[in-house]
Amino acid sequence: MTVHFIGAGPGAADLITVRGLRLIEACPVCLYAGSLVPQEVVAAAPAGARVIDTAPMTLDEIVAEITAAHGRGEDVARVHSGDPSLYGAIAEQIRRLEALAIPYDITPGVPAFAAAAAALKLELTVPEICQTVILTRTAMKSSKMPEGEELSTLGRSGATLAIHLSVRNIAHIQRELAPLAAYGEDCPAIIAYRVGWEDEAFIRSSLGELHRAARDAKLTRTALIFVGRALGATDFIDSKLYDAGHVHVLRPKRKTTKAE
Repeated sequence: MTVHFIGAGPGAADLITVRGLRLIEACPVCLYAGSLVPQEVVAAAPAGARVIDTAPMTLDEIVAEITAAHGRGEDVARVHSGDPSLYGAIAEQIRRLEALAIPYDITPGVPAFAAAAAALKLELTVPEICQTVILTRTAMKSSKMPEGEELSTLGRSGATLAIHLSVRNIAHIQRELAPLAAYGEDCPAIIAYRVGWEDEAFIRSSLGELHRAARDAKLTRTALIFVGRALGATDFIDSKLYDAGHVHVLRPKRKTTKAE
């Protein structure tokens, strides 16, 4: 018996990995985050499977279901949205499973920031503009941010920021980032709402106008916020990857002939 933590991707049912879908199709028990995982994904569970929405459940109740399945010798598909390694709350579940000696594995999924960048047709790392992406969040009702992970600290890097779970905290984001030289009021920003779902929406703004843009759109949940100069970059150098003068092991220097 194994508990399979599975990343279902951000919303579109066809963004789940082949491995993840096959595990769901094979498991007699499926526990899924109902508010964020599409119904089409869990509909792939086998006929007669025990399929449970864990959104209203506590950690103890979820672990009790897993423990019961373990007692029956039944594999469990534990389906999370996006990629379970990012804000998936799997660490606390894993700690319980290890204490109970229940086997588990993890199948990655498409994270929301990657799906959003694809939908926006953006590269988040642009040569000589930005070569770093920081995935973070801000503190509201959830656990506080560790010391040193404040936006004002992370923002000193000038990285492209992908800020999760913070659409109701945009005023704070502006206060933290707008004064920094790497960003400023005119820095490009994007709100990515319900990425991968039928009602997905993208709102482009400047950092200084971001709060107003979110308020006008009446967005209060399920949104990811990007901030960074790479988002609006058009004047940048080509990368060295395909540069004719850049020699590497797969494209060695050509030998010249007398004719050349």
